[in-house]
Amino acid sequence: MKFKDKYRFVRKNMKKNRTRVVMTIAASTIGCAFLIMLASIGFAFHKSAVDDVMGRRLMNQIEIQGNNGPLKDKNVEELRSINGVKAVTKKQFSDSSIFKYKDYTASTSVMSADMKAEKKAGLELSAGRMPKSKYEILAGYQFAKSFIKELPENAYEGLTEEESAQKAEENRLKLKSMAGKKVIHEFPVFKDGKENGVEKVELTIVGVLKKPSKEWVEDGTVFISEELLKDIKAKGNPEGQQEPFYEVHVYTHSAEDVKAVTEKIEEKGYMTYSVVKDLKELNVIFIIFKAGLIFIGAIAVLIASIGIFNTMTMAVTERSQDIGIMKAIGANPKTIKKIFLLESGYIGIWGAALGTLLAYAVSNLVNFGLPVAIEQFSGEKVPENFIFSYIPWTLTAIAVGICMSVTLISGWRPAAKATQVDVLKALRRDI
Repeated sequence: MKFKDKYRFVRKNMKKNRTRVVMTIAASTIGCAFLIMLASIGFAFHKSAVDDVMGRRLMNQIEIQGNNGPLKDKNVEELRSINGVKAVTKKQFSDSSIFKYKDYTASTSVMSADMKAEKKAGLELSAGRMPKSKYEILAGYQFAKSFIKELPENAYEGLTEEESAQKAEENRLKLKSMAGKKVIHEFPVFKDGKENGVEKVELTIVGVLKKPSKEWVEDGTVFISEELLKDIKAKGNPEGQQEPFYEVHVYTHSAEDVKAVTEKIEEKGYMTYSVVKDLKELNVIFIIFKAGLIFIGAIAVLIASIGIFNTMTMAVTERSQDIGIMKAIGANPKTIKKIFLLESGYIGIWGAALGTLLAYAVSNLVNFGLPVAIEQFSGEKVPENFIFSYIPWTLTAIAVGICMSVTLISGWRPAAKATQVDVLKALRRDI
C-alpha cells in the first residue's frame, strides 16, 4: 500500500468524525502553545540577564588583581608576555579634579591610561580620535554635563535643596559634545610637603568615549596620558614614586581564548575575573530553571495526549470492519499500524504547528502590551531591552519534538490494538 493511499484513507476517515478530530487538534494546540509560552519566560529572563552582563563588560576582557598587593609596571609587562594576550591596559585613578571651560567649572574624576594599549584593546569613541600627545585627552560621553556656570558664593543662599538643584541645572553647560574643545585643568602643587598654589595646564579634548550602554549611567570621566599624570604627581609627590595601578585589564584576541588565557594568568599567581565566569554560573542556573518550566509545560501536552489516545481508540473501534476487510484481502499488520500512527501523527503535526504559531503571536503580544500595562497601572517603567517572552528556534524544536513524541506514543497502543482485530468478528458486525 502506497503512502498516498494510506494518507487518502486517513483523510477520508478523519472527515467522518471532523468535530472530534478538530477538538483533539485544539487540545494538542493549546498544550503545545502552553509548553512554549511557559518555557519562553525562562528563556527571556536568561537572555535579559546575559545581555545585561554583556552590556556592562566585553566578552574578551579579563580583570586582574594581584595576590601580593597592587600591580605595577613589571606585572603589566609579565601579563603582556602571555601567549594569546592581545593587549593589557592599565589605569591610575586620581582624586576629583577641577576643569574650566570659559566661565564654567567642572569637578570630575580623572584617570590616566596607556593610550596605545587602549587603542589596541579596541576602546570605542563616539567622536574624534585617540590622543597623540601629552596634552591631548579623552572625555566621557556626558563630560559636558559636569560643567556648571560659576556663580557668586551667595547665589544659592535661602534656596531649598530642590531649588538649588534646579538652579544648578539651569546653569549647566548645554553643549552635547566637548570634542575639539580646549579646557583648563587645575591641580595643586606642593613644596616642602605643603600646598603651594595651583598650577594650570591647557588640554585639548580630541576624543569622546562611546555612550554607556545603560541610559542611567553618566560617564563624565576624563582620560589623561600617563606622561601628564607623572608631571602632576611629581609636583604633588617630590619623591616621584610610582603609585600602583588600580585597574588592569587583559584583552584576548577572541572570547574563545579567554578560558585558556585566564588559566595561564592564574598559574602566575594573579586573581582574575571575566564575564565568561559570570555566564558559566548564570547558564547553569537558567538551564535548571528552563528545564523545570519545560517539564511543567510538558504536563499540559500529556493531558492533551489523553484526548489523542481517546480519539484513536474510538477510531479503531469504529473502523474494525474496515480493518477486517483490509486483513481479509491480505493487508500486513504493519501496514494497518502505520495507517493509525499516520493519523495520530497528522493530529500531532497540526497541533504542534498551530501551537507554535499561537505561542509566537502571544509572545509578541506580551512583549508589546505588558510593559505598557505595567507602566499604565503601576507607574513603573520596565527596564530597557527587558523582555518577558523569548522563543528561540531551539525551544520551538524541543516543544515540537515533545508534542510529536507524545502524540505518537498516544497513538501507538490503539494502532497496535488495530492489528489484533479478529477478521471474522469484524466482518460479522452490522453496518
